Amino acid sequence: MAAIEPMEQFLVHKVVDLPPIPVPGLGMLDMSITNSVLFMLIAAILISGFFFASARRQIVPGRLQALAEMLYNMVDGTLTGGIIGDRGRPFLPFVFTLFLLIAMLNLIGLAPGGFAVTSQLAVTAALAVMTFTIVLVVGFARNGLGFFKLFFPPGMPLGVAIPMMFIEFISFSVRPLTLAMRLFGNMLGGHVVTYMFASFVIGLGLFGLEGAGLAKLGLIGSVISFLVIVALLALEFVVAFLQAFVFAALTCVYLNEVVNLDHGH
Repeated sequence: MAAIEPMEQFLVHKVVDLPPIPVPGLGMLDMSITNSVLFMLIAAILISGFFFASARRQIVPGRLQALAEMLYNMVDGTLTGGIIGDRGRPFLPFVFTLFLLIAMLNLIGLAPGGFAVTSQLAVTAALAVMTFTIVLVVGFARNGLGFFKLFFPPGMPLGVAIPMMFIEFISFSVRPLTLAMRLFGNMLGGHVVTYMFASFVIGLGLFGLEGAGLAKLGLIGSVISFLVIVALLALEFVVAFLQAFVFAALTCVYLNEVVNLDHGH
């Protein structure tokens, strides 16, 4: 029986090999399309196709239009509007796109033959760094040097405020790491566990078919493992949306701190 390699599903490999492009100061840039890039392109095409098909502006919306409006209203009302307030409307396109992209990447990673893009730390780290950079830019653009008030808890004595300043600064600085690791860890773990139970289905099934006597109990174990996979996949579909929602919600929380800094201090 072949060795079980649950991490093999996360290997990045080239799908279309393209010649490298010389970039001044960086050397040769490999523009080959990998399986990770391919599924990101698929996600972008599916999202664009979904909104193209749902943008009918009908008085009585169809199913696609109703779903698109529900997603939009959820992000607008619950996230940008609910967390940031009236000042959150300019950030709605970014947060909405971030939510949809992560959700779609999570979902297509669950499809048969799919590749779990969000199980790549490089991808989740890129999304986290991009989000953190926007928070910094918005923070300094709106508040100038007043941005540093974020690290000074109001109403504290100076002797306590100074140590708290360093704690708040460290907490703020590790946000890209926690954003990236949360999404990466949840998606990686779910795929590994599902893979392991899938291997149990095949391994125990073959053991039960080829063996005799008590070995036939392997068939029962195979059926139980299959039922567990069905339950895990149902849970993973929920987690796919939940992790996208959490990432978008934390983005709004971080934006709220810098957008409404003058209100909170």
